[in-house]
Amino acid sequence: MRPTKKLGQNFVHDPNTVRRIVSTAGVGADDVVVEVGPGLGSLTLGLLEVAGAVTAVEVDSVLARRLPRTVAEYAPTRSERLRVLETDALRVRAEAFSERPPTALVANLPYNVAVPVVLHLLAELPTLRHGLVMVQSEVADRMAAGPGSRTYGVPSAKTAWFADVRREGPVPRSVFWPMPNVDSGLVSFARTEPPAAVDREKVFAVVDTAFAQRRKTLRAALSGWAGSAARAEELLLEAGVAPSARGEQLSIDDFVRIAEAAYR
Repeated sequence: MRPTKKLGQNFVHDPNTVRRIVSTAGVGADDVVVEVGPGLGSLTLGLLEVAGAVTAVEVDSVLARRLPRTVAEYAPTRSERLRVLETDALRVRAEAFSERPPTALVANLPYNVAVPVVLHLLAELPTLRHGLVMVQSEVADRMAAGPGSRTYGVPSAKTAWFADVRREGPVPRSVFWPMPNVDSGLVSFARTEPPAAVDREKVFAVVDTAFAQRRKTLRAALSGWAGSAARAEELLLEAGVAPSARGEQLSIDDFVRIAEAAYR
């Protein structure tokens, strides 16, 4: 097989990095792990040593068919713990995991779909309680950023809806084959209760609109969403947010209050 840029295939080959990921993820015998993009199976083998079960989601049919053989060869006593889903992680549904609802997400994610995959799985799989993902370094910064940070944006706010997120350190490009042109970083998450009863998609619509034009004040940025600048200012004041503020200054709780004010 040949790694493809289209699928963002950069495979971890360094055993110390695999051990570090498994250890930092805090996976135990009670966990059912979902791994997205298992590739050649290095991380899969590490997870099978400690997890109760692993469900690997692989869109590449060649790799999906090969993975059970790899596990049978290198970890024959643990092969019954592995299940492989040959599908796109962005399209997978909770029903596919009905036999073994996953409790943890641990994955080396393709750079081009990392944030959408994490957000999709957190939304689709409420049983996911914690996880650790390896992503491009800049993406790791954005996912873990807090309000007011230079890197805070849509990924930061949306991920914060689901979980507490932490940066867990860098990963050098030399541990991958083929070697990427960028460095990577580890990001951990621990799920929290949703910040409000208001519909998530309504809150996310506010987030998307607020960051669509970062240089604008919220009064101006939300004018189209609210119907007018005056209505946007009214909703912001009702939510306790200054109309002159900008999206990067707001926490997910602030966005929730804005949505609640609009849909009361």
